[in-house]
Amino acid sequence: MAAVNRVFAAQLSGLPVFGPDGESIGKVRDIVVMLRIGRQPPRVLGLVVELVTRRRIFVPMLRVNSIEASAITLSTGSVSLRRFLQRTNEVMVIGQLLDARVTVANTGKTAIVIDAGMERGRTRDWLFTRLAVQERTGRLARRGSVQVLPWEDISGLGLTELDTQPQGAQQLIAVYDSMRAADVAAAMLDLPVKRRHEVADALDDERLADVIEELPDDDQKDILSHLDEDRAADILEAMNPDDAADLLAELPEREKDRLLALMEPEESAPVKRLLQYSFDTAGGLMNPEAVVLTPDATIAEALARVRNGDLTPALASMVFVCRPPSATPTGRYLGCVHIQRLLREPPSDLVAGALDADLARLAPTDPLTDVTRYFAAYNLVCAPVVDEADHLLGAVTVDDVLDHLLPVNWRETGLHDSHHHSSRAGRTHDATDRQESSHA
Repeated sequence: MAAVNRVFAAQLSGLPVFGPDGESIGKVRDIVVMLRIGRQPPRVLGLVVELVTRRRIFVPMLRVNSIEASAITLSTGSVSLRRFLQRTNEVMVIGQLLDARVTVANTGKTAIVIDAGMERGRTRDWLFTRLAVQERTGRLARRGSVQVLPWEDISGLGLTELDTQPQGAQQLIAVYDSMRAADVAAAMLDLPVKRRHEVADALDDERLADVIEELPDDDQKDILSHLDEDRAADILEAMNPDDAADLLAELPEREKDRLLALMEPEESAPVKRLLQYSFDTAGGLMNPEAVVLTPDATIAEALARVRNGDLTPALASMVFVCRPPSATPTGRYLGCVHIQRLLREPPSDLVAGALDADLARLAPTDPLTDVTRYFAAYNLVCAPVVDEADHLLGAVTVDDVLDHLLPVNWRETGLHDSHHHSSRAGRTHDATDRQESSHA
């Protein structure tokens, strides 16, 4: 497929990146530019590429061999595998330019940037020479038609304006729409705090709750403190109870109590129960929203429950059978049925006939070390947490255990240190490459 010499930022987002020998490197998440004096088109310094480990690195445009409609290929050379850190004189096109408020020079009207186009010049440098903007017209600021204008015909895109002017996030949210919550969280970590807050304001409650669950603790608290109290309570209600409890446990006592009081009672009740346990015990790790059925339920009913797309694969791997009530804490715990057993039994049979009643249980006070040994011993991804009175309190899943075993900053640094990565593209410091890319 022929390489292109003109492309818009939204087309690049998510494109796969391959090394010179065809090996997969990652996906494009943003484009880094340096704004220049006056209205000169900004020079493209490079790409922010997300590796499979979710670490984001900087790839200089000097290392980009070709940009095609379906992929980007790198040339032979060195690329730093250190985590990308934005510098003060740099701007991320997707993260910061989209949704920016600008002025169209020949009309003086206000417009919103919805995309930006770059092209390769005679010197083989890439420049952002076009902006797709949508004017706001009339007293109600209705959206007008989209225009693609030369960069020099637009004003209002200086570093000062981007850092201080209020900015929407509709176009950026559209870019994030096809990304997993964990990937959106990683993208938000690369944004300036102001822009991160604007994204949080624009996301709907369910989506923001999913994203917050994937952020490091300090960033979770920052987003929550940015929101007004009523919305913060709504977000906590939309989060998994165990994640909401972990977040609330990090807050000052008065703030925690205030938010719990604002939550609906049926939503705050399981969170309050979880807050009774230390974060590094089975009770603190468990999710109270396990799949629970009574013994007279059929295999077909059990399969229908685990097909629920809102369940994580780990929670969907096991059905717990209890006497009524089915909500945690349940009636007497009878045992569990593994999903593989459900798939082997006739759909009309009762789950009571497929019980694994001998599987060991976790107590809510069991420490993290015992929980880890449990998963290692039984080769499971989900485990029941049962109290002394035989009530099922919830389920611990292996992902929650890993979350507590990994280093505190694992979400920020990626799954491996950079020396664990290797690529035919090689490695070097990115400072020289950025300087070379910025030459006029």
